[in-house]
Amino acid sequence: MNIIDLTFGAFFGQIMRVCDMLTGDFGLTLLLFTVLTKLILLPVSLISQKNAIVMVKLQPALLDLQARYEGELSTLIKEQKALYKKEKYSAIKALLPLLAQIPLIIGVISVVNNPMRHLAETTNHVFFGIDLFALPETLLIPAAAIVSTLLLCVTQNIYNVISREQGFFGKWGVTIALTAFTGWFAFICPAGLGLYWTFSNILGIAVLALCNLIYNPKKYIDYENRSIKPKLTREEKQAKCERKAREKIREKEDMKRFFSTSKELVFYSESSGFYKYFQGIIEYILENSDITVHYLSSDINDRVFELKKPRLETYFCSAHGMITAFMKMDADIVVMTMPDLDVYHYKRSIVRRDIEYIYTDHGHGSVNLMLRRGALDNYDTIFCNGKSYNDEIRAAERVYELKEKNLVNAGFSLLDMLIERYEAEICGAEGGRAQILIAPSWQKDNLLEYCLEPVLRGLLDTGAKIIIRPHPEFVKRFPGKMKDMFSKYAARIEDKTLEIQTDFSSNSTVYESDLVVTDWSSIALEFSLTTKKPSLFINTPMKVMNAEWKKLDIEPVDLQIRDKIGVSVDTDELDDAKRIKTAAEELLKNRDKYKAAIMDFLAENMYNVGDARRVGGEYIIGQIKTRRAAQAKTQTEE
Repeated sequence: MNIIDLTFGAFFGQIMRVCDMLTGDFGLTLLLFTVLTKLILLPVSLISQKNAIVMVKLQPALLDLQARYEGELSTLIKEQKALYKKEKYSAIKALLPLLAQIPLIIGVISVVNNPMRHLAETTNHVFFGIDLFALPETLLIPAAAIVSTLLLCVTQNIYNVISREQGFFGKWGVTIALTAFTGWFAFICPAGLGLYWTFSNILGIAVLALCNLIYNPKKYIDYENRSIKPKLTREEKQAKCERKAREKIREKEDMKRFFSTSKELVFYSESSGFYKYFQGIIEYILENSDITVHYLSSDINDRVFELKKPRLETYFCSAHGMITAFMKMDADIVVMTMPDLDVYHYKRSIVRRDIEYIYTDHGHGSVNLMLRRGALDNYDTIFCNGKSYNDEIRAAERVYELKEKNLVNAGFSLLDMLIERYEAEICGAEGGRAQILIAPSWQKDNLLEYCLEPVLRGLLDTGAKIIIRPHPEFVKRFPGKMKDMFSKYAARIEDKTLEIQTDFSSNSTVYESDLVVTDWSSIALEFSLTTKKPSLFINTPMKVMNAEWKKLDIEPVDLQIRDKIGVSVDTDELDDAKRIKTAAEELLKNRDKYKAAIMDFLAENMYNVGDARRVGGEYIIGQIKTRRAAQAKTQTEE
């Protein structure tokens, strides 16, 4: 306490002494002291106000980062820091008013507890009949402190730039807690402290009003048009809680069943719609072996649960629950389309060290450009769709001196199914109104967020039916943006000139469309290789997941194809709606011009076209047979 007296107490005691010399009354001294300190700290309050406005302006961008980098804590923190630096936001500035109040309160406590050390002996310390040096004998001072605190909190909840952003419990929970604490503190301390607290709260309201007058938040923040996370209604919250409860029960039951059975082969799907990437291989295994396929999905609405196939066992496990499930995995082989195994929260099993993890891609893009560096390093086997996979993976192993992986030139079974169905059901049957599919990626600067409006304006001028098919991850991570999109284009949706698809269980849109418009999504190759029709590329900022992609000295397939299987348009050309309209119409009219180039690419770059399901299926069957033989041999020897 001596240190406090020598620092805060001595300093603020001198200020209090000057105030006392001017008033001669301790109650008026406290009032004058409070006014002076509020004036001294006004610049701090203004700095905090300006900083708070920046934070509120950043909220939509911060929510966007949280959704975009969910599960990637290190990347999220890095991006948040970059955003704060760019917009000149400081967390320290946000704490300045609070930090400044601490020495003030400590100083006042020191003065009130040791009045004769700082005040004149003749100072009147009785204020309206209340001894300010003694503990409160009535509830008047504590009541005044409580009422003033409540009034300040209510005012802040309505007018403070940060407080008004908080939810109900954030606002009123703090209000109740702070008001209760104030009443208790004012009752156990000398009455002078409670009086100071009352003065400080009342003047705090005046300071808030002055800050809002000087830096009016409405001048800097577009409250009406900013995109923020939508608030759920009471009914929506209740429905969400009920859904979560059902999911938890289902997950518990399914995981108990999953871990109570012996498993040789497991497929993991991140969400509904991923079954189609495994379908050909799974069906081949079920048709040509006695192996039971165990299929895990983190989407309770996955269409796979509707399938009734012998020896196909399906289970639901939430994305969070999969963290534990992966660590406890006890199968021989696990097949996934998810990169970054053992990098973030999905780890290799600690129960079975001999599991063979197989990665099969759900597109045709460059693994060097479109995946993070090292995204496939912890897989044992890679099913390669085409030549570029082999080239890039082997080059990375040489450059970074990595252990060679087992590469299987499997091909892409989904592409085979697409081609087969297209040739059987769609090819040659086109006619009538043209259909254009907008199918972008979901990462930063994707077409939907970067330039949808001018692209859509040009495409609608062609008279074609337009379908927007967001990436499944975009739909999952940005429900607010999806809601805004449906609302913005409600009239177009109503008159059938525009459709927004969010059901990804079927690829019928790929078959039926006459043109695909995309940014850096691999959907262009899927579409063009299936239908032999060209694609229209919008050159948004390039989607780069690996900053070191140039080290391999291999041109990514994503760059090779842009002017081979279609036409690319730079974003600075989008102001002219005719540019998109002309490009789209040219591609629609001259499909045969691009067909030969697409056929050449297919032959030169894709493995086992028409036979991928067999190659992938036979590899897995062979691996399981080998393991069975080894186990039988071990049992015989024992």
